[in-house]
Amino acid sequence: MKHVIAAATLAVVSATAAQADKVTLNMPSTFPGSLIQLGEAGVKLQNTLNLISNGDIEVKFFEPNALVPPLEIYDNVSNGSVDAGWSVPGYWGSKNSAYNLFAAVPFGPSAGEYLAWHWYAGGEDMMNEIYNRDGIHSLVCGVIAPEASGWFRKEINGPEDLKGLKMRFFGLGAKVMQKLGVDTQLLAGGDIYPALERGTIDATEFSMPAIDQNLGFYNIAKHYYFPGWHQQSTIQELLINKSKWDGMDERQQAMIKTACRANVATQLAEGEAIQGKALAEMAAQGVTIHKWSDEMLGTFSAAWDEVVAEEIAANPDFKGVWDSMTAFRAEYAAWKDLGYLK
Repeated sequence: MKHVIAAATLAVVSATAAQADKVTLNMPSTFPGSLIQLGEAGVKLQNTLNLISNGDIEVKFFEPNALVPPLEIYDNVSNGSVDAGWSVPGYWGSKNSAYNLFAAVPFGPSAGEYLAWHWYAGGEDMMNEIYNRDGIHSLVCGVIAPEASGWFRKEINGPEDLKGLKMRFFGLGAKVMQKLGVDTQLLAGGDIYPALERGTIDATEFSMPAIDQNLGFYNIAKHYYFPGWHQQSTIQELLINKSKWDGMDERQQAMIKTACRANVATQLAEGEAIQGKALAEMAAQGVTIHKWSDEMLGTFSAAWDEVVAEEIAANPDFKGVWDSMTAFRAEYAAWKDLGYLK
């Protein structure tokens, strides 16, 4: 009888301990959950972790503004008001310009090269050296391949046609456009269409064709430009309050890391699969698809060189990250030149 009571007591204690160790992550998003790729990837992460953890981790995805405004997620994860956030590091460039380099780099690496740097050459570790100062832990948790370069109401025939435009633009690419006389502003995804419709902005860039199609920009602006020189690949992240992350056991942390890496693979493959169809459908609806001339790409590149020099001079963190990425890319170039078709 004593053995039965002892066993029953142990079971209750074990169940209570397991319950106490459960991790709950309320995760507001910078992207609507219905937005293909960018938002859907956050919902998929929620569903994957809730399934594979068998109740040990419970993630709840929150739509933009349901808990906090999209561009206030950083501060709320930092102070512990929310547990986590689904975002892109470049949204926090105003906090530290180095965050931009962890998200997307003009004339930068493709998805495979970017992930290689993040996971095997110290990129993600450097990212967390900066995030940790504000009580945040970040995980690379998604990636999309090249974006489009932008939507314009009128055809752009040269740099002079950009001057004076009001344009939604992201990250370091925005600084390049500013060099060319564009008045840029950063808007969350759900705020772009209304701004374009009202004329608050004249033009916009946002993401890949299938994502841009989902947001309906083609209804207003009919000139669509490629390649996306400003974002050849873009990293998505899972932000977690650092105290929350440190309080997890190794198994819980490993499940989250593994789910994020699965998310990266799924998102990259899906993104590559759906762009051709989106381009064909938008062309059928009157969209004119353009490729920038070599001269225009040269103009963007020259302005980018100026931006890099200024950012390096202004921020030691930016310089350290840029030096790391540049060194890796120089080493990687030998493999890229030999292994890949031009």
